[in-house]
Amino acid sequence: MNIPYKPLLPETKQPVIIIGASGIVKDAHLPAYEMAGFTVFGITNRTISKAHDLAKQFKIEHVFENVSEAVKNTPKNTVYDITVLPDQYIEILEQLPDGAAVLIQKPMGNDLAQAREIVEVCERKNLVAAINFQLRFSPFVSAARYLINEGMIGDLYDLEFKVTVNTPWELFPLIKEHARLEILFHSVHYIDCIRSFLGNPKSVMAKTAKHPLKKLSSSRSTIILDYGENMHVVINTNHDHHFGPEHEESYIKWEGTKGAIKAKMGLLMNYPNGLPDIFEYAVENENGEYQWKKVNLEGSWFPEAFIGTMSNLMRFKEGSDSKLLASVQDVLDTMKVVEACYISNKGGISLNEL
Repeated sequence: MNIPYKPLLPETKQPVIIIGASGIVKDAHLPAYEMAGFTVFGITNRTISKAHDLAKQFKIEHVFENVSEAVKNTPKNTVYDITVLPDQYIEILEQLPDGAAVLIQKPMGNDLAQAREIVEVCERKNLVAAINFQLRFSPFVSAARYLINEGMIGDLYDLEFKVTVNTPWELFPLIKEHARLEILFHSVHYIDCIRSFLGNPKSVMAKTAKHPLKKLSSSRSTIILDYGENMHVVINTNHDHHFGPEHEESYIKWEGTKGAIKAKMGLLMNYPNGLPDIFEYAVENENGEYQWKKVNLEGSWFPEAFIGTMSNLMRFKEGSDSKLLASVQDVLDTMKVVEACYISNKGGISLNEL
């Protein structure tokens, strides 16, 4: 079966200005844009030496001292790619030209209040603004979406994310100390991805936990999203599985009335080197039996999915896509689910109340 899963590219040339020069820019943004043939016009960063280093490595023509200088010296159809931490978003958005296209790194703020401020700024300045939730656009998610939309597995009734890995948080020093680590910076991807399939849940139940030997605010979470009595939707993450690779797990599984899909997210295993993704689906044959079939997909979550988020923004700006899929308005609901998770985490029903 031929499964279309690669993103459509924009029809016009839209230069990109990258604001930030972190590891994710080096490992994902710039390689993805190079693959897609996007023109990175310039880059800026608070520590300007990091911007110069990336400019040299990826042959970026312009390095700007700050956001203001970048805005003054770029073409009118520039797309701005903000890759810094949430505390800096509003300050940067206020400096962008009214009506500009902008892709903002996830999450959309540190909490729901900040997310609402970001939406307010974007709407007041008429920005064409999206959040960089790339998992929606990863090859295995796009392939699954196609099969589901084609009715291959019938009516979806079970959606599960399972991650049991050893995450080296020391590679992310800027977020390692965050008070809302696991759900806000990791499981938020899964929440957003689930919403892209099912819309908003009716309610949320969640518990996020620390590790007794680690100075992290949280590293394991269980999140149950209520989509009615026929749906089972759950996220289980454990970033503390440091007992060897034999029992590591990292997958998404969709089950429906006619079949199932399972995608191994190899990126998260043996991080940062990762393992190959595996995409499989099973549908009933003429004998009433199910046989799993593997489909070889090119690319992975990093860096290829970063093409999808930027392409959709560019195509929406030029008019070739009718919908901005991860718009700030849509992602505001993702942030509402995140906030609900933290409220739920504070306490369930005590046995003393019964």
